[in-house]
Amino acid sequence: MPDARASWTREPNLHLTLKFLGDVAIERIDAVDRALKRATSGGASFEMEIRGCGAFPTRGHPKVLWIGTSDGPHLSNLFEAIEREVGRLDFPREGRAFHPHLTIARLRQPQGARALAELHERSGFAPMLVNVKDVCLIRSELSSSGSRYTIVARHQLG
Repeated sequence: MPDARASWTREPNLHLTLKFLGDVAIERIDAVDRALKRATSGGASFEMEIRGCGAFPTRGHPKVLWIGTSDGPHLSNLFEAIEREVGRLDFPREGRAFHPHLTIARLRQPQGARALAELHERSGFAPMLVNVKDVCLIRSELSSSGSRYTIVARHQLG
């Protein structure tokens, strides 16, 4: 797709976002960490299926290519527990429906984007199972050379 301009996610940066908090003041990080600990306590590790391909938005010029995940009860329950606990810290609930996915590319211009998105959606791959054993609080720093992610805290499941 020579006309499409995409920034591809590097493998170490692949992640599934359960809750995006935005800019958080440094003095609130400990409270967020404790909320995440409460949300994950008692939760067991589980398997999640990686399957399906798509693009956001579905109409118009796509901006993101993604790979989907199964939204089984374990993942949905974890998402709800995190929403509830960080909600107690006055972080607003997500306004959109939970659509778990891995962002694999951001499309930087409309030329060729729809064709690339359609090819991506048709490409398909064999579904695979991934063991989910922890949840991380991650600091995200954006720069012209790409995103940089730093794990601030990690909470084991089961």
